[in-house]
Formats: sequence, structure tokens, C-alpha cells
Amino acid sequence: MIFTIEDKEVVLRLLAALVAGSMIGYERSYHGRPAGFRTHALVCTASSLLMLITVYENYWVRLAADSVRLDPTRMAEGIMTGIGFLGAGVIFKEGLSIRGLTTSASIWVTAALGIMAGIGFFFPLVVAVIITLGVLALFPWIEARIRTEAYYHLDVRFARTAEMTENSLRNLINGHGFSIAKFSYGFEGVGHIHRHTMVLRTADRSSVARLSETLEANERVLEFRIAPSGD
Repeated sequence: MIFTIEDKEVVLRLLAALVAGSMIGYERSYHGRPAGFRTHALVCTASSLLMLITVYENYWVRLAADSVRLDPTRMAEGIMTGIGFLGAGVIFKEGLSIRGLTTSASIWVTAALGIMAGIGFFFPLVVAVIITLGVLALFPWIEARIRTEAYYHLDVRFARTAEMTENSLRNLINGHGFSIAKFSYGFEGVGHIHRHTMVLRTADRSSVARLSETLEANERVLEFRIAPSGD
């Protein structure tokens, strides 16, 4: 198969979008944000794909006469607006975590692929499908092997009479390799229970299991919940 200069340019632009989105997404994943590596890569690739429709409009729009003036990109705009609502519907909050961002991004890029198929722009369609499948299949494997910070939400309760001060709790958490990003205070009048909620940050994901075992074995802890923050 012989690639033309235009084909090489299409591949270069899509790969440039993939790299740019991946770099920003990695920074977000490293800091434990819900929209991370895969989400940014897919959204950036889809945006580049849609811009190719305009850049190479002469390739797929064949006018019947010089007097005819068309604006076919308006249909693409309407499609992507509608898909935005569909994508938002798969994003949901589970406890303190946000889920579905990658699925929403994949729906958005799939809509872009459908537009490319509809206008007969097959070469960038094939390239974008390969990139999208690579992002969804390979990026989780990459994410599992690169150094990132993991964020967890901790909700813990003590009886008012329990000898557990704030400093004792902080030392216990820090001793398991966590740093506390946020710390809040609460008191429940019924039952006289102290409640602390916080966001924990660590580079060692195995630390959460050790912290859970320690809190479970601590007789002063009435109840606790640790939930990951991410997509």
C-alpha cells in the first residue's frame, strides 16, 4: 500500500493529538484526578479527527455546480452536540468517586468515527480506530506500570470517650505512607461520635490495605470507609 503525502499528514496530525492529550492526561492521572490518561487522549484525538473534516473538505464534498454552496460541517456540529448529552449520561458519582469519564470520551470519539464513515473519509477512520482501540486496550496496562499518585477518601468515626486525638490519627495515617491532602472535623450529637473525613495521597497503592487492617484492628475505631478517587 502506497501512502500519499496527504495520508502521512493525516497520520501525523492524529498521532500529534494522541501524544498531546496523553501528556496532559498523564499529569492529571499522576495527581489522581478523575479525568486522566485515557480520557484526555481520546478527547484530543476526537477533536483532531473532527478538524480533519474541515481541513480536507474538498476531498469528500463534491459540488454539483459552482452555484451550489454547502456547509456540511453543520450536521457534524449537531451530531457532536447531541452526543455530548449522551456522554454526560454515563458519568456518575459513586460515593466520593467519579466514574464513566473514559466511557463518555469513547462515546464521543465513536461519534466522530461515525461521521468519518458517513462522509467516506476512510483512511483517517481506520487510523483513528486503531488509535482508539490502542488507548482503551493498552493504556490501562501502561497506567499500571507508571508511577502515579493514588488518592483515597477516608471517613472514620470514634466514640467521644475514645482516646484518639487528631495528632494520634495523623501519625497513624502518616506511618502507613500516606500524606493528608485535606482534613475535616465533625461531631454527631446522637451517640456522641467524632467523625473525621480526609483525602489521602500515596505513591504506594498497597498502603491502603495495610491501613485498612490497622483501622479494623483498632478498638477505638467504631466505623471507617476508604474509597479510591478516580475513573
